[in-house]
Amino acid sequence: MAVTRREWMTGIALGATAMRAPASDRKVRIGVVGGRFGATFQWHLDPDCEVVAVCDIHPQWLRRLQDVYRCPNAYRNFREMLKHPGMNAVAIFTPAPLHAWMTLESLKAGKHVMCAVPAGLSVEELERILEAVKRTGLKYMMAETSYYRPEIMTCMEWAREGRFGTIFYSEAEYHHEGLIALMFDERGLPTWRHGFPPMLYPTHCTGMIVPVTGERLVEVQAIGWGDGHEVLATNAYQNPFWNTTGFFKTSGGHSCRISVFWHVAAGGTERAQFFGDRLSFIMERPEGTPNTVVRIAKEGKTVLDANGYPVGEVTIEKFDPPDHFEKLPPSMRVKTGHGNSHTFLTHEFVRSIVEDRHPSVNIWEAIAYTLPGIVAHQSALRGGEPMKIRDYGRAPS
Repeated sequence: MAVTRREWMTGIALGATAMRAPASDRKVRIGVVGGRFGATFQWHLDPDCEVVAVCDIHPQWLRRLQDVYRCPNAYRNFREMLKHPGMNAVAIFTPAPLHAWMTLESLKAGKHVMCAVPAGLSVEELERILEAVKRTGLKYMMAETSYYRPEIMTCMEWAREGRFGTIFYSEAEYHHEGLIALMFDERGLPTWRHGFPPMLYPTHCTGMIVPVTGERLVEVQAIGWGDGHEVLATNAYQNPFWNTTGFFKTSGGHSCRISVFWHVAAGGTERAQFFGDRLSFIMERPEGTPNTVVRIAKEGKTVLDANGYPVGEVTIEKFDPPDHFEKLPPSMRVKTGHGNSHTFLTHEFVRSIVEDRHPSVNIWEAIAYTLPGIVAHQSALRGGEPMKIRDYGRAPS
């Protein structure tokens, strides 16, 4: 499905405008399932949203949801929560292997869905969600936090304005050594994270690259690394890798590198950098390098280096991105997790229902962020075999 750069940029602009739309008399009545991550969102601060039900199988996390959202309607059974009277939306923050199933059950029950990442773990799961969204006409949003990090929102604006020139190379990194500690529960039993393939959790990287460049990832060659540890030899995913790096080709013919590492001697990070022929942006690094903007002088200011080669005059500056809180209702202008992205995610989902439109990270975008990792993992399992990535198109306007 061909989309011009102008159409893509217009879509981003409309999305930003929609987030500033006035409150409506229509209320989104949402049920929240998953009391750990799910309790860190601000549904109760959105003027068009009310939390009418909460759900978790663990009593302590269920109580946490009730306390945060001041909700008396508590369920320990997901199917029972779906029957709650008047509820028209569901927010899913459960283990990754449950995401596709819970999403499909919610859509089947007539509920709009916002789901934590990843959307699914296989091509088949992603296609089933896409078909269900098309069939029901309901809204689906993947809660990809990277999309609403202030640096990424700023870079999307700069791309729309043409400041980068051509972004010919981009890269993103998600490094999380601490996740190893979460591979076992308090009883010492494996959790869903036990040996989870790193490239099945790519969206904190792709959720920066794809929206800024406006291009799909269409081909990959990936290399994985593992050391034969018992976790890698015994996990249910038959995954031999702690870390995987993918080298991608974009639909615009440009290059991209993405690395997802679970075991690395480096600080944890979710970061990206974009290199253009007019401007480049380098996100801060965990060792302390700040957000940095590099600009090349306009034509006419080219200088010669010591060897007589023409080079552009370059400026390098530290950059503090704006918080973009003006895009939110006053009640939601609060600091939250993942770079203050949580309120932006909740508000965008609510507005998409109230305004009857697809949200920013709709199912088409969710597939564009999730599928490249699924294919990259297959490439790594095949020793770095180059593999094509299908483009499922974009949300209809």
